[in-house]
Amino acid sequence: MRVGVTLPTFRDDTLALDAARRAEDLGLDGVFVFDHLWPLGSPGRPALSAFPMLGAIAAVTRRVSFGPLVARVGLVPDEILVAELLSLDRMAPGRLIAGLGTGDSKSAAENLAFGIPFDPPDQRRLALRACARHVLRAGIPVWVGGGSLSTVELAVELDAAVNLWEGQPAALAGLLARCEVTWAGPVAGEVPEIAQWLQEVAGAGATWAVCAWPESIEAVAEAAAFVRGSGGSQGGD
Repeated sequence: MRVGVTLPTFRDDTLALDAARRAEDLGLDGVFVFDHLWPLGSPGRPALSAFPMLGAIAAVTRRVSFGPLVARVGLVPDEILVAELLSLDRMAPGRLIAGLGTGDSKSAAENLAFGIPFDPPDQRRLALRACARHVLRAGIPVWVGGGSLSTVELAVELDAAVNLWEGQPAALAGLLARCEVTWAGPVAGEVPEIAQWLQEVAGAGATWAVCAWPESIEAVAEAAAFVRGSGGSQGGD
């Protein structure tokens, strides 16, 4: 199982770029950014734009995978979203993971605040399907964010992975027969607690675990190395 982190982009400085370089130096496998106009529920706080940040990450790193977790359809026209993803792939061939999602009621306020329509769920899924197909044809892996039945069905249809935010190991294992499964969410505790959780996620069959920006990136890297060394890795390695 590969292990990555989300980067601290809900701020107005460049700490995220330093963090991406540090993650690579520590041996982590990937770095990811949220695609929000502000942190959920906090419109007064800053948020760095996902795609400029991803372009900068492509420039300052050499090895790690990177991508949005997840890019929401509907914030920009579908053609622009696809063009942005294809451009990133050209900047860093073979390293981009295209996390794509439809958004939900929690993110609707971001659209509406800027006069961006928030289409019904069926329309957003159609847009995701169209964007994902373009990206997959370019050879870029796609993670479909979410765990609803309709999301899983879409990932199966596309032959893409499902990314479960805060998914429990049993939920991950339950999807394995249908599609690739990746996990993302916060981790807490010291190295032993983080390693134990990563082992459970790996044991459930996840090919990736993406830890929300942790208190200690060093602890996540040490826990990931322990899991690999103990034989708990599978799927992505």
